[in-house]
Amino acid sequence: MTKTQYYAAQSIDGYLADPAGSLGWLFQFNDTDGLTAHYEAFIADVGAIAMGAATYEYHLGEGMETWPYSDQETWVFTHRELPLFPGARLHLTADPVEDVHARLVDAAGGKNVWLVGGGALVSAFADRGLLDELWLGVAPVILGGGAPVLTSPIPATLPGRLDLTDVTQFGDGFLMLRYSLPTTQ
Repeated sequence: MTKTQYYAAQSIDGYLADPAGSLGWLFQFNDTDGLTAHYEAFIADVGAIAMGAATYEYHLGEGMETWPYSDQETWVFTHRELPLFPGARLHLTADPVEDVHARLVDAAGGKNVWLVGGGALVSAFADRGLLDELWLGVAPVILGGGAPVLTSPIPATLPGRLDLTDVTQFGDGFLMLRYSLPTTQ
């Protein structure tokens, strides 16, 4: 069964990007034992991707020569025109998340849907009961501000709670926490 998953890394204080919108703080963990293999196992089970405009623009600004998600069809949520990354299977959309979710699941072909970010987009999926799991990498860094991992509470977890299904430690303090959300669909 296809799951819709939010897989992201955050600082201890809950930020995806620093106050300047950069993920540079995260790159210091690229060589952490086991972390790359963990990501590769995750992405191998992903058939379709959704991301917000700011996340997409971050990718565009990185100067990459190839789209990192060439094996997955990708929907970018935006209300404006954005340049398309050459060779990528991209869809720009302003449609409601529940409509796009059905397309994502279909495109995933039995694999999972990855919500890359940002926090507002993930919160919109969660608000509609369309988020099954949170995979949160917690890096031993305090940023003090920036883009939050989520921009609002997830209604399905209130007054209930998330179910912690896995904890993995990489290196000297990088954790991957995997949570299942209560069924709301």
